Amino acid sequence: MPLLGDLVRDWQRGAQAVERGDWGCALRLFSGIPDPPAKICFNVGCVHLLAGDPEAALRAFDQALTKDVWMAVGFFQRGATNFLLERFQEALSDFRLALAQLRDNSAIDYTQLGLRFKLQAWEVLFNVAAAQCRLGLWAEATRSLEEAAAKGPEGACDLNTALGHVQKQVSLQPRWVPRGEVFRPHRWHLEHLAPMDFLGKAKVVVATASAVPGDQHRGVRPQQLQGSRTEQADKQAPPGLPAAGGPDLEPSEDHPGGGVSPGGSEPPLVTITVQCAFTLALRAPRGAAPPTLRALLSQALPLQAERGQLSYRDLGSGCWVPLPEEGALQTAWWESASGPAGLRLQCRGAGGRPVLYQVVARHGYSAQGPEDLDLQPGDIVDVLCEVDQEWLEGHCDGCIGIFPKCFVVPARPRAQRGQP
Repeated sequence: MPLLGDLVRDWQRGAQAVERGDWGCALRLFSGIPDPPAKICFNVGCVHLLAGDPEAALRAFDQALTKDVWMAVGFFQRGATNFLLERFQEALSDFRLALAQLRDNSAIDYTQLGLRFKLQAWEVLFNVAAAQCRLGLWAEATRSLEEAAAKGPEGACDLNTALGHVQKQVSLQPRWVPRGEVFRPHRWHLEHLAPMDFLGKAKVVVATASAVPGDQHRGVRPQQLQGSRTEQADKQAPPGLPAAGGPDLEPSEDHPGGGVSPGGSEPPLVTITVQCAFTLALRAPRGAAPPTLRALLSQALPLQAERGQLSYRDLGSGCWVPLPEEGALQTAWWESASGPAGLRLQCRGAGGRPVLYQVVARHGYSAQGPEDLDLQPGDIVDVLCEVDQEWLEGHCDGCIGIFPKCFVVPARPRAQRGQP
């Protein structure tokens, strides 16, 4: 079975062949990808159109839409192909399906998915009118164009001209995805084609703890920190916080009585064991509040310490109890920190990886490869990594993969969702 890197290379070479007008090479590369995802099938259809074979293009678009029934641009392009083959009823059906996949949105920007094209609702309505003209439905075509004018750019001359043609019962030609535009692999995939050093250097582990999800590699266990982890926590105490064992410990908001032991003496230092990307032991004053703990953690676990949800280990039940809304730690301190093991915390995670925050899928997304995550509208996704400005990596229903950021919105807090 070909490696994922080889498939991405063939995909990229195929897109480059399209750019230089080598249709045969592009078809050979795209067709050589086993079990091609919907994007590749769409590309095959576009290349067949460029090569002057609309029947083959239609079969490729059929295959793409079988794999991804939410691909609005696929219905749009297949409808234009049916129009070219004078199958006007089928074209009208496809254009209406494309409009339905827009879900009342004014446009879908496919740039983040690798296709430099923004499908506009008014363009789909224009094509609906073009098909209606060929079917003799002139009144319906007029209404479709009026709706397109309402959704389109203000004062668009093309729409006003088209409306005048339809009123004179002159047929229209449909709009297409721009010539030569195909789905390209995401640059994140291309950047990771080069060989990678999965273990990294030991000094990186010690300095940054390799805790950012984007820097982790599954199946690789971080090296043990050299020397005492407690000593490292002392050395890494952030500015404004005392090093473990230092003389200027501040009282805690969460500790009854202000965190000062009877007699006015300083609160004792206790051990906090944190399970995040790996286990880390820190020293902190008993009763320290969440901001204090996060400041300590941020030296080794920057992103997770700031945004991951903390839970504490209940000694009685052995279960991990979330800290609601990052609230007071009094219960955790009194129930857990009194034992010899001290307070135990963890960042809530999936597959051993911390969760940064949650999002809700606004649109469905079909996985285009083994690294992608399938989404259905309404799915709640745990975000594990911000790959870049356009893509996220997340966990949903036991699966982990990447997905476009534009397909999701931030999740409301649990209390607002009506959950206990």
